[in-house]
Amino acid sequence: MQPLTFDIHLEKFTYGGDAIGRLKDGRAVFVPFGIPGELVRVRLVLEKKNFARAELLEVLEPSPQRITARCKHFGECGGCHYQHLPYEAQLEAKTEILRDQLQRIGKVENPPVRPMVACPDPWYYRNHIQFHLSEEGNLGFFRAETRPGPAILEISECHLPEPLINASWPQLEFEPGTQIERVSLRTGADDDLMLILESEDIEAPEMELESGISVVHLTEEDALVMAGEDHIIMQVLGREFRVSAGSFFQVNTVMTEKMVGHLLEKLPLPAKTTLDVYCGVGLFSAFLAPRCERLIGIESSPSACEDFAANLDEFDHVELYEGAAEDVIPHLELELPIVLVDPPRAGMEVRALDGLQQLAPQTVAYISCDPSTLARDAARLIAGGYRLVEVTPFDLFPQTYHIESISIFTL
Repeated sequence: MQPLTFDIHLEKFTYGGDAIGRLKDGRAVFVPFGIPGELVRVRLVLEKKNFARAELLEVLEPSPQRITARCKHFGECGGCHYQHLPYEAQLEAKTEILRDQLQRIGKVENPPVRPMVACPDPWYYRNHIQFHLSEEGNLGFFRAETRPGPAILEISECHLPEPLINASWPQLEFEPGTQIERVSLRTGADDDLMLILESEDIEAPEMELESGISVVHLTEEDALVMAGEDHIIMQVLGREFRVSAGSFFQVNTVMTEKMVGHLLEKLPLPAKTTLDVYCGVGLFSAFLAPRCERLIGIESSPSACEDFAANLDEFDHVELYEGAAEDVIPHLELELPIVLVDPPRAGMEVRALDGLQQLAPQTVAYISCDPSTLARDAARLIAGGYRLVEVTPFDLFPQTYHIESISIFTL
């Protein structure tokens, strides 16, 4: 029996890159690669009681905004979601999604969302890209959920990585059936390049290397340097940061600089004490430390903690707690003018957020990469006596649905 097809009108964008329409029975249908206002023909690929997901088969009445995507893999690849939209329209769509999430999930009336800060160049901006390998050993990305075919889509082009990465990845070759699960390339200052091979197998793969780049084999237990250095140097606003293979660092350097500038402008600095939760390698701490009498970082990643120590070694008034935020914060006794939090996509763990409110900082700056968990945590902060002053989105990930933002709360 063939899956049913339907012609539906798309109404609005939703978080996750889809446009939403409705079936005649009232169920919502989520359609990747559609645009609000379009009449589209779709095939249902997942049906639930209250909603369905569908594959876009044909655009019957296209939106006047629809443009031709730059990449030939767009529509099959799961990496990009908005290449069919002009960049200005992408910014507007993502800003509205952020506002909608704060209203629906956070119950924030008239959320103070500012216009999204645009990326100066919405192409070739990523300093770090992660590939998966097909069964044949070829580089690729996850295929879009609604598209049929193998989970890994082999690619021959990508328009998101910085030029040095784009010139390098097509030269990588792997044997079929390799134990390597993920392959990453990261570029830093002075055109340094690092290749990161991730696998569960503690035995390093055999390798032939022709170019002078750093290569690290990363497992849960260890980071084995196979060539070059165990870290790369990143540069933000003229300041250098050591970033190890297993450490997180923002993938869009230009937009990261704009975020740093925004924090320095909006936070009530100088301050007596600043707490940086999920501080990573010390990116924001390095710029806040000269503007406070005492800075305390909290980070759970061992490699990021080592990088933090190296990157802030010049300061005598900086401390670091290595551990999960929810384990450390409840034991702190501090008077805090400022707390900065930059949690992972899942947002703040409840014990961490409750512990933070017990400390009662005057100002909380919340850096978010997921508007749904931001909205959830914002609701909890507001219920605890905080006011959401403003939310500024930054487009760190053009062509994709991802939304980075900085929210300022005051007690």
